[in-house]
Amino acid sequence: MAPLSILIVGCGIGGPTLASFLLLSSHDSQQRPRITILERSTTHARGQNIDVRGAGVTVIRKLRLENAIRSATTGEEGTKFVDADNRVWAAIPADKSGRVQTGTSDIEILRGRLADLLYRRSKDVSQELEDEGGEGIEYIFGDSLEGLEQDSEKVHVRFAKNGERRTFDLVVGADGLQSPTRRLGFGQNGDHERVKQLGMYGGFFSMPKGSTDSDWRRWFHAPGRRGIMVRPSEVNGMSTVFMSIINEKDKRFAEVAVGGHQGVDSQKALLREYFWDAGWESRRIIKEMEAADDFYYAMVAQVKMDKWSNGRVVLLGDAGYCASPISGMGTTLAMVGAYNLAGALTRFPSDHTAAFAEYEEKMRPVVERAQKLAPGAPYVLAPETAWGIWVLHAFCLMINYSRIGLLLAMIWGPPANAVPVEDYGFKQLAEWSPQT
Repeated sequence: MAPLSILIVGCGIGGPTLASFLLLSSHDSQQRPRITILERSTTHARGQNIDVRGAGVTVIRKLRLENAIRSATTGEEGTKFVDADNRVWAAIPADKSGRVQTGTSDIEILRGRLADLLYRRSKDVSQELEDEGGEGIEYIFGDSLEGLEQDSEKVHVRFAKNGERRTFDLVVGADGLQSPTRRLGFGQNGDHERVKQLGMYGGFFSMPKGSTDSDWRRWFHAPGRRGIMVRPSEVNGMSTVFMSIINEKDKRFAEVAVGGHQGVDSQKALLREYFWDAGWESRRIIKEMEAADDFYYAMVAQVKMDKWSNGRVVLLGDAGYCASPISGMGTTLAMVGAYNLAGALTRFPSDHTAAFAEYEEKMRPVVERAQKLAPGAPYVLAPETAWGIWVLHAFCLMINYSRIGLLLAMIWGPPANAVPVEDYGFKQLAEWSPQT
């Protein structure tokens, strides 16, 4: 039997994780899948702060990446709720033990940094397999899918950049919330029903570190459901920013999201319009946003689908089951999903239908739990009025000085520690670091 040929669309978090585990199966080296990873971007931009929790940490340990990842974290110490005068109402520290899932996990890292480490690890795994006589991973950067058709035997795709046509046994869409693979493989017409918008929009970027910036995340709220987070960065002398607003009346927020990176000017202009008078350090932050070259704007949404596969096309991570940044589970879901999909394909190498069914069976309960946000979210954390902000601050102050915060984290915190990680017999690796 010829080895599977698999196209993975996306080289972010889930894509290289899936590729690595597929090549670490116990099958003969020449029978392991032939993998192509297609990535629209040419580099891994730093991106927003993300976290790895619970079962996600177990997955990075299986890749022997824990030391490398922990050495690249942002060092965030926790969250401080501040008012317009920068007074701290509550300071909720990170739980560095990893036992309780609070707002700041024990592994906080820039998305681009994590993606780069996973990509480089996959390259090493690929090279080891080539040394054993197997097929390594083919990486294609700066291109995307423009067409996809499938029959009972193969998936036929067309690349956008040069019109090249290729054929694969399977296609995996690991290309995020706005996944083109999802639209090509499942139909464009119904995609608006799959993406459940939460009415929230945000801009991410980095800026030079200011005198008030520290290793603590500062979270400022302004009336009109506006919020600004300033967070530490792994990059010396830099901080990261997330500006968010809940607004379902001004249709421009949704309209500029469709433009992607091509709409950066209009995205920045809209945020400037709404945040210039927000108070606190908003004017400094707006000026830095306008100068930022790594600005990224997106809607905050969830993806909900009855099935994550259609024939020989399957979705992974945010493309199939985005839980939104509010959940604190996006990165962990992508990594655990990649691990379970690799395990299923390893168990059923000649029956993709059975493999996809097992993958869904393993992941569906996890996803459903992760997508259950805390009551009132995201509105409860973005008050409309100054009075509502005072109530939020008072509540945070209360939980800061009581044991109720721990109880709330146990009940409504990200369910990362409740996710089982099965042993699929993947090859054990030696500890890896970027220097090796």
